[in-house]
Amino acid sequence: MASSLAISGVNAAYGAVRVLEDVSISVGAGQTVALLGTNGNGKSTLMKCVMGLVRPSSGAITAEIEGEKHDLTRMTTEEIVELGIAMVPEGRRLFPKLTVEENLHLGAFRRVARQVLQRNLAQSFEAFPVLAGSLSGGEQQMLAIARALMSAPRILLIDEPSVGLAPLLVRRVIDKIKELQRDFQLTVLMAEQNFIQAIRIADCGYVIVHGKIAFDGKSAAELNNNDLIRKFYLGL
Repeated sequence: MASSLAISGVNAAYGAVRVLEDVSISVGAGQTVALLGTNGNGKSTLMKCVMGLVRPSSGAITAEIEGEKHDLTRMTTEEIVELGIAMVPEGRRLFPKLTVEENLHLGAFRRVARQVLQRNLAQSFEAFPVLAGSLSGGEQQMLAIARALMSAPRILLIDEPSVGLAPLLVRRVIDKIKELQRDFQLTVLMAEQNFIQAIRIADCGYVIVHGKIAFDGKSAAELNNNDLIRKFYLGL
């Protein structure tokens, strides 16, 4: 049974600095949803709110997994991960002194994931065969995604996968995200500032500007045809 995520009326701040204002988005079961916006508009903060790393001052964040609803605002980050929600953080956050396999082992946080550790390792190397050698920037991003998959998640959050990558590598990484979503039957929320690449794989998406949802695109076509996106983000 696929999982879903609902964020409703979320407000969040760092001290006196308000970052998110009345943010509501929906990530349907089995969807890839893009959260689009340039740097500093609150994408990463919203991801952190979902994972329990930042506590919203108000609003609701609800995950439905296997038919059961969970209030994420009342759970610790460890409990959220144990529930089956994983995040690929911006900047990859790998451990450079550890081997590829050791980095992957760190992703197997959940009890259920540790029970199928060898299977998940095999799946990771099958999905990302480049991980067998030394890693470029794009391959490091793939390792970060594979590490998140080691927890056997149902919902996957991916924060800025294109950061620091050459255009060709961005396309490869974005294509891989869509492939994994399909093969692993994941529900995906992807925060991204590369609109052209994100829209290619998104079922729908939202544009966030100064911490507020400026546009809710019900389909990739709506995102492509929106004047706000075409003028300010696609240069059309």
